[in-house]
Amino acid sequence: MKKLAAIVLAIMMLCSCVSVLAEAPEGYPEVKEGVDFGGKTIYIYDYWSTSSDEHKAEPTEEEQAMYDYRDWIMKTYNCHITQVQDGDWGSNPTQMMNFVSAPDGSYRIYVIEPGSVMNLVNNGYCMPWDLSQFADAEDDKWNDADIDFMTVGGKVYGVATGASEPRQCMFFNKRILADAGIDWNEIYDLQANGTWTWAKFEEILSTVQKDTDNDGVIDIYGMSGNTSDMEQLFVHLNGGSFFEFNEEGKLLPTMNSDATLEALNFVKKLYDNYYYVDPDSTAWNYWIESFKAGKFAFLAHQTYDGFNDTCLLDGMEDDWGCVAYPVPQEGGNYLTMISDNINLIPNVYNEEEASMLSFLFDLWTNATPGFDDEDGWIGNKYNKVSDDRAVDETYAMLRQPEHCCGETALYLGTINDVLGQPLFWNISWQTPAESIEAAMPTWEGLCNDYNNK
Repeated sequence: MKKLAAIVLAIMMLCSCVSVLAEAPEGYPEVKEGVDFGGKTIYIYDYWSTSSDEHKAEPTEEEQAMYDYRDWIMKTYNCHITQVQDGDWGSNPTQMMNFVSAPDGSYRIYVIEPGSVMNLVNNGYCMPWDLSQFADAEDDKWNDADIDFMTVGGKVYGVATGASEPRQCMFFNKRILADAGIDWNEIYDLQANGTWTWAKFEEILSTVQKDTDNDGVIDIYGMSGNTSDMEQLFVHLNGGSFFEFNEEGKLLPTMNSDATLEALNFVKKLYDNYYYVDPDSTAWNYWIESFKAGKFAFLAHQTYDGFNDTCLLDGMEDDWGCVAYPVPQEGGNYLTMISDNINLIPNVYNEEEASMLSFLFDLWTNATPGFDDEDGWIGNKYNKVSDDRAVDETYAMLRQPEHCCGETALYLGTINDVLGQPLFWNISWQTPAESIEAAMPTWEGLCNDYNNK
């Protein structure tokens, strides 16, 4: 009799547990039956985190709600999830390759910088995500531009959440503009009304560039910055490209098109006429310190050095603003290249395990239930810039999907390897047409290798 009572009690306790798991707290996702990770740890390996297990001693209300939500996920699906660093920016792709070569039975997802992801996909280190496990694959939570970029052969090998982080932009020195009689608000106004064009940009460059002491040497230049970014983005702004897929799905070099050559020649014109080069510096990004020192008016660079924590423009005495790259013609679409971290599943699991990981990652990356994170991207950006329009108009605009474009050259390798050495870095001494003619056999060989895999 005692034995029977014990069995009944055990059944009641089991049913009690099942009922708890079957009903999610209000605002939480519905519980999916049959998903059980057997108490295993799921590692999300990136290249910067200390550990997601570390909770603040005095969290905010939202932070505590996030802890509670993630604890619920782990309890409900019988697992532990931790996001932690495995290697640095350059080495964590190698860490993923090593794991695929010698798997240890653990569950892992890797967060890889965008320049390395296609090498991992092309060489078989990744398996597809099961988007059917996402609660809503069409939801704004998922970055469509990144998913399109990571779709190969009809399968999605990488995903990213949220809007893209804007990259290429034009910083400008407000004092230099004012000294040349230009109201810096005019630059934002041009951007807002669609008249921030190549012609207007060049007009302003010629106005601000000066020999202030009449000694025959230019003292204030029009611009400087990352010429590789300039060549890449100006080409896409002009409707050009470097590689495209044909109707048969073959990747082909397209950098000798009229649109691409026109854009590259425009960049060379800027370089030859308005670009500041520091002859005494050996730093590849000498233009950061030169911009801070007031050597030129416009800095073509990336947003992270102006808007983020510990950014390199900190300490600049002059105020600066920021706009998108100008467009070829009025009414054109401002662009930035997507450069988001991509989440990959190592190619060591069966389809059922990959589906479970897809499902769990979808839950893990949800916004905290009960809290609207729509403006979470702003962070402390207002503290970093010297006017609100840089955040409210430029950064906010470039986050939107219609202003983001991908670069197919990344299917073949890094931008530096595929386009930098043979094309981008030659602008000071060679015409774009000459560089393209010389490098075309190399690009054709890369495409042949890619197409035959």
